[in-house]
Amino acid sequence: MEPADSRPALGRLVEAVLASRGEANAVFDILAVLQAEDEEDLDVAVRACSRLFGALLERGELFVGPLPSEETLLAGAQGAKGATRTYKVWMRHRYCSCCRRLRELLGHRSFQVQELALGTLMKFIQLEGLHPLERPKWEGNYLFPRELFKSVVAGLLAPEDDRSLLLSCFREYLEYDDIRYHTMQAAADTVARVTDQHLEVPPSFWENAFMLLSAVSLPCQERHIFNFYVKREESSDKWKVAHLKEHRKAFQVMWLGFLKHKLPIGLYKKVLVLMHDHILPHLAQPTLMLDFLTSAYDVGGAVSLLALNGLFVLMHKHNLEYPDFYRKLYSLLEPSIFHVKYRARFFHLVDLFLSSSHLPAYLVAAFAKRLSHLAVTAPPEALLMVLPFICNLLRRHPACRVLVHRPRGPELDADPYDPKEEDPAKSRALESSLWELQALQQHYHPEVSRAARAINQELTIPEVSIAPLLELTAYEIFESDLKKEEPVPLPLEFVPAQGLLGRPDSLCAQLFALS
Repeated sequence: MEPADSRPALGRLVEAVLASRGEANAVFDILAVLQAEDEEDLDVAVRACSRLFGALLERGELFVGPLPSEETLLAGAQGAKGATRTYKVWMRHRYCSCCRRLRELLGHRSFQVQELALGTLMKFIQLEGLHPLERPKWEGNYLFPRELFKSVVAGLLAPEDDRSLLLSCFREYLEYDDIRYHTMQAAADTVARVTDQHLEVPPSFWENAFMLLSAVSLPCQERHIFNFYVKREESSDKWKVAHLKEHRKAFQVMWLGFLKHKLPIGLYKKVLVLMHDHILPHLAQPTLMLDFLTSAYDVGGAVSLLALNGLFVLMHKHNLEYPDFYRKLYSLLEPSIFHVKYRARFFHLVDLFLSSSHLPAYLVAAFAKRLSHLAVTAPPEALLMVLPFICNLLRRHPACRVLVHRPRGPELDADPYDPKEEDPAKSRALESSLWELQALQQHYHPEVSRAARAINQELTIPEVSIAPLLELTAYEIFESDLKKEEPVPLPLEFVPAQGLLGRPDSLCAQLFALS
C-alpha cells in the first residue's frame, strides 16, 4: 500500500468494519499498516485504530470478562449468541494486538509518532473506564483499566531510552486525581520489576523514573480530589482513589521504593533539592526518610548541604533527634563552602540552626571562629554575607562577645583555636578571639572593610538581615561599583622607573623622566 493511498484506503476499511461484522477480517489490513516503518503511514494507521476500536468500545462490541484464548474459537459456536460471542472475543484479541503495538510505538524514533501513540492509549484508557472490559468484583468497585495503564507507564519508563519529551507530554494527565493515583502505583511496580530484571540498571531509566516521580504533586486537602479522568456518575466512599490518605500512602511507597536503590550522584542532588517541600510534606510517615537523609548527610560535599533541608524539617516538625548533627554541620564549614552552587541554601539553614538561644556558648563560638578563620581567604561577595552573619551570632549569644572584648583576659602569644579539630567542643574557640575580623578591616574592597568595622561598635542594635546577601555575586558587586557617581579614592603608590633593568642612564629612564 502506497503512503499516498493509506488515508482513504484505511478510512474505507474502518467504515466497512464498523458497518458490517462480515468485514471483520479487514482489521488485519489496518493492523498491518500499523507495523509500517514510514512515519506518515503510522500516523494514518494509529488514527484509524483510534477511530475503529474507540467506536467498538463505545458500542460494547468487545468481549467483557476474562479473555479466552483464540484456540477455543476454532471449535466454533452454535447459534446467534455463540457467533456474537465469538466475534467479540476475536475482536478483543485484535484490540489487544493494537494496544501492544501502540505500546511499542512509545519508543519510535519520531516524537510525533510517540505522542500520537500515547494520546491514543490514553483515549482507550478513558473509554475502558467508561465501558469496562472486566466485570466488577464487588459493589462500588472503581473500575480503572489498571493493566493497560501499567503497560503505558512501563513504556514511559523505558530502561534503555530517554523518554523526557514524552514524559513532558504525560504531565498534563497528572492533573487528574485518578491518573495521578494509578501512576504512583504503576511507577512503584515498574521500578521494582526493572531493578529485579537488571543487575545494572541503565542511568536513563533512573532519569526517566525521577522525571515521572517528581512530576507527581499531591493536593493539600481531600476536598480537592474531584477531578477524575475516568468519569463516574456517582462517587463512592469505597474508592481508594477518592481519599487523600490513600494518595499519600501510594506517594510514600513510590518514593521509598525509588530511593532504596543506589542512584547516580547527580540524581541524589536532584532528589534532595525537592525533599523538604515537595516530598516530605506529602508522606504518610515522613520519619521513614530518616535513613535516607542521614546517609546523604554523611556523604559530604554538596550532597550533605542539600540533605540539611530535609533533616531540618524532620527535626523541627517531627521531633527527630540527631545527636551528632551540629558536629557534622561544623565539619561542613570548609573553604569550598563559599564557592558551591548551594551556598545560599546552606547559610540560610545554618542561620536557622544557630538561632536558638539555648545553644551552648562553646558551640556558637566555634561556628563564629570557624567562619572568621575561613573569611580570611573568602571572596568579597561571600564576605559581605559572612561578616553580618558573625555579628548576628554575637548579638544572639552575648556570652560569645568575649571573642571581641575580653577586658581582664590574658594576652595571647598564639591563637589557641585548633582549626583541624572536628569536634567544636574541643576546638578551644571560646578561648580565642576574632582577630581575623580586625584584619579584614584593612580589606581592599571598601564595602568589606566597612562590614568588618561593624564589630567595633556596640552590638545592641537589631540583627542585620542576611537574606538579601545570600545570593550576592561578584558580578553584582562589580556592577554596583560601576554605577557609583563618585568613585572612592584609593591610595596608590607610584615609584618612578629608574631605567631599563635598573640603569639610570638609559634612554627609557630619560623618557620616564619627561613623562
